[in-house]
Amino acid sequence: MDSTIKDFEAAITELETIVKKLEEGDLPLETSLQLYERGVQLSRFCHAQLEQAERRIEILNERGGLSPAPANLAADEPSTSSPPRPQSRNEESEGRPRR
Repeated sequence: MDSTIKDFEAAITELETIVKKLEEGDLPLETSLQLYERGVQLSRFCHAQLEQAERRIEILNERGGLSPAPANLAADEPSTSSPPRPQSRNEESEGRPRR
């Protein structure tokens, strides 16, 4: 790992700056190549950090017994209904519907 890269956020910020400079296109070829090389280093660093974070999340999910939210769960709609109450054995045998 490159010791000049402080952390993920700093790497992203520097990478964004490099991309802007390269997109402007007003740089000499050698400078562009140096920036491109630095951008690759930063990109690899960020990718490794994201993979590490993903592994940590997977481990936490496994240890905690967490599972992903159902696909049909709407993120912006809070649930207003309560889960159905299980029927008692008497209700099941009598064929009464659940409340």
